[in-house]
Amino acid sequence: MMLDYPTLKIIWWLLVGVLLIGFAIMDGHDMGVATLLPFVGRSDIERRVVINTVGPHWDGNQVWFITAGGALFAAWPVVYATAFSGFYWAMMLVLWALFFRPVGFDYRSKIHNAAWRSTWDWGLFIGGAVPPLVFGIAFGNLLQGVPFRFDDYLVSTYTGSFWQLLNPFALLAGLVSSAMITLQGGAYLAHRTEGTIQARAVKGGVAAALILVFAFIAAGIWLQSIEGFRITSVIDMAALPDPLAKTVVRQAGAWMDNYGRQPLLWLLPFLAMAGALLAAGLLLARRTLSAFVASSLAVIGVIGTAGASMFPFIMPSSLMPAASLTVWDSVASHLSLAIMFWATLLFMPLIVLYTAWAYRVMRGKVTAAHIVANDHSAY
Repeated sequence: MMLDYPTLKIIWWLLVGVLLIGFAIMDGHDMGVATLLPFVGRSDIERRVVINTVGPHWDGNQVWFITAGGALFAAWPVVYATAFSGFYWAMMLVLWALFFRPVGFDYRSKIHNAAWRSTWDWGLFIGGAVPPLVFGIAFGNLLQGVPFRFDDYLVSTYTGSFWQLLNPFALLAGLVSSAMITLQGGAYLAHRTEGTIQARAVKGGVAAALILVFAFIAAGIWLQSIEGFRITSVIDMAALPDPLAKTVVRQAGAWMDNYGRQPLLWLLPFLAMAGALLAAGLLLARRTLSAFVASSLAVIGVIGTAGASMFPFIMPSSLMPAASLTVWDSVASHLSLAIMFWATLLFMPLIVLYTAWAYRVMRGKVTAAHIVANDHSAY
């Protein structure tokens, strides 16, 4: 059975969103733990405890990141090509930061040297803190529009620079993303540790939750005055991809259109704020597993709010609004979307099952006594 083209376009918009949320929840808590590493671990043993909470899982969790990138390439090839051209140096910054992760996890504790281990601790911090910041900055720029245009052959030209990406609103969006991931890491770390390390993780998680809420509210208020994008022509949802076959206008408040048409979407920003505040309260009460669940709900709320605000836009163009890439005109062929859909239905449950199994097998607290007793096998 082959679903119709418009339905598959919507399904793949939702699936890419699910993959981004899965990445933010699963690989996000690894990055959040790495962000907190230099601050919650004051001694070598304490830092090894922190690293060992995520050491066995971090590479498996990167499946979400790799799958999201692959889905973007396969489902939205024009978006992939345009984004990697426009955000080239930002993507390279993420890649360079990620280099620290595999080397840091594998080699950090191989040598008993304080300077060596401290260097890799900060390397892991960079690998955990930089990607969420850059991804948030990228989303902030998407909401403002990206300076690119297409010629008659659909060859894109990007006229911006790396430093233009670092504008005030984008930096605020980066703060939202960083706080969200740090909260996720703090909740997970509090659940896997005890004593002094847990207490510090709770403080870090609560602080991140409060920053997330205030930054999220500030970004929402600011967004009201930013010129959003609105399609003014009739869209043939079943048509073959052609980003130039529409007219688009820019107007302040346009990003609020979907909330006016579907008031239930207001549940998404509410979920973001309520989840973060609930996570903070549960952390203070030491109900750490529930706090992790609440933090994950906040992640769903934040990413869902961004997606709901922009729909159907994926990558708006500030230079040539009509060239903005949307769910309807930047996707792969009908056959490609259909084949990938059924492949996803097969493999996505397998990813979830083996991830759940791995976490069940390696559940429980990581303690200093465990690290000392397993000095050569622990990270």
